Amino acid sequence: MDPRTEIKDAGSHVLERIGGLKPELGIVLGSGLGQLADSIENQIVIPYSTIPGFPVSTATGHKGNFIVGTLAGKTVIAMQGRIHFYEGYGMQKVVLPIRVILSLGIKYLFVSNAAGGINLGYHVGDLMIIKDHINLLPNPLIGPNFDDLGPRFPDMTRPYEPALIRMAESIAEEEGFKLQKGVYVGDTGPSYETPAEYKYYRSIGGDAVGMSTIPEVIVARHAGIPVFGISVITNEAHEDFADDFENDGEDVVKAASAAAVKMTGLVVKMIEKL
Repeated sequence: MDPRTEIKDAGSHVLERIGGLKPELGIVLGSGLGQLADSIENQIVIPYSTIPGFPVSTATGHKGNFIVGTLAGKTVIAMQGRIHFYEGYGMQKVVLPIRVILSLGIKYLFVSNAAGGINLGYHVGDLMIIKDHINLLPNPLIGPNFDDLGPRFPDMTRPYEPALIRMAESIAEEEGFKLQKGVYVGDTGPSYETPAEYKYYRSIGGDAVGMSTIPEVIVARHAGIPVFGISVITNEAHEDFADDFENDGEDVVKAASAAAVKMTGLVVKMIEKL
């Protein structure tokens, strides 16, 4: 099916549900970070399962809803849970929710995720502004290009908007908390990375690693929409693990939830300034 037909059908359903509301900003809430949605007022909740042709999120910590409402005085649409390539969906399905959000006329996209800290200076609970990324996932723009969605060869010199990064850093300085800033590596998952892979990703310039986000950023930049990205460091992904160490998905969600309060405050203040 032409992806534009899927976008139109799904977008029409969302528009019908939200009436005359016009979201100015889209937010993607990653593993364990869905509680930011609790700050959205006058909520309209749209389960993905009710939207025609829509994929359903199956990952731990992802509820699978669009939430439309007011945050920091602006109308926003939040994804309470995203779609991952490792769930078995094709890449066009993975980015369909983002393209639907883009079709509503948003001006900015904020993306968040839980990630492993491969930078040796990162610790559990740190927030990392994503300044750039290394993509090891299939590119969602592979295939026929549709000029009404964006150019054949979109520029990715600044995938994450410098002005939004500066704003976040300024707010963190005012509030007196530390933000890391680094490069996010995206791979397919769902297996966690091996110690050798962590070491390799660090050697090629990565600071954090996860299994999402980059396809969403690519389609947003394809459409010319500025992006702000932030990772919650949920485990120290170094290669010197104890013999009995195991990565645990539930621990990742718990760590992300614990850091979500700080992230929520930062995002709300950024939205206030836009």
